[in-house]
Amino acid sequence: MQNYPVNMDQVPVVTGFFDPDTSTISYCVKDPNSSACALYDSVLDFDFSSGRTSKKSADALAAYVLENNLDVQWIIETHVHADHLSAAPYLQEKLGGKLGIGARVVEVQDIFGKIFNEGTEFQRDGSQFDALFEDGDTYKIGGLDGFVIATPGHTPACMAHVVGDAVIVGDTLFMPDGGSARCDFPGGDATMLFRSIKKVLSLPEKMRMFICHDYGPGGRDIAWETTVGDQRANNIHVHDGIGEAEYVKMRTERDAQLSMPKLIIPSVQVNMRAGDLPEPDEKGNRYLKVPVDGL
Repeated sequence: MQNYPVNMDQVPVVTGFFDPDTSTISYCVKDPNSSACALYDSVLDFDFSSGRTSKKSADALAAYVLENNLDVQWIIETHVHADHLSAAPYLQEKLGGKLGIGARVVEVQDIFGKIFNEGTEFQRDGSQFDALFEDGDTYKIGGLDGFVIATPGHTPACMAHVVGDAVIVGDTLFMPDGGSARCDFPGGDATMLFRSIKKVLSLPEKMRMFICHDYGPGGRDIAWETTVGDQRANNIHVHDGIGEAEYVKMRTERDAQLSMPKLIIPSVQVNMRAGDLPEPDEKGNRYLKVPVDGL
């Protein structure tokens, strides 16, 4: 195992919230000895056909926090999501906490700032976030010790967050029967993802692992908790014995058959702004762009 500051004696309370429309799991990670908590990968509901947003998913997360008198210290994005919009600004206004993401978000902002033809008013320096995490950075949730592992490959800014005996992996890995994330978005790289996954799988085998999406392969019930050891033994894409070349070949061929996520266009435009919608025009209307043949 690499020299990570793992503390398996700390056991946070991890509560998942599943959004069926986007198959996303958001998390509240709580210090068992205080009211301090952090929220990960929140969802702002968006109906693409009408262009309307709603806060049903975010309100469920907020209701849990308020009903349990929790103190939100962090609202964290594991990466710039391409399949759902973030509710981070709404939750921050309602609950407080600092908004954090991986420091390489600036690369995502640069790539997609060009794809969406954003003007110079769109800052590409990550300043929309309160904290930009570098590989190995640490943070606190009450008495809990958290640290980040850079996991680029799905996107440049992907991060796994380790808190005590739990790791929130974002889209890097799915449940063992779901495999791993795609790498064909702009800035993605299958070789890099394989190496990132191996870093995560170097964590203790008994470490609890919480994933960001589940689609119930084969019709099984939705699930979002596994372990590092289970992934090493059973992940269909990267179990022990799968080499880098074999993985990259599989991932590249598989990605070539996938269609773009249905919400990638609104999601990336909003999420690269830390969950804020584009600035309104003089009448107060907000608009999202559709790049023709751009993705």
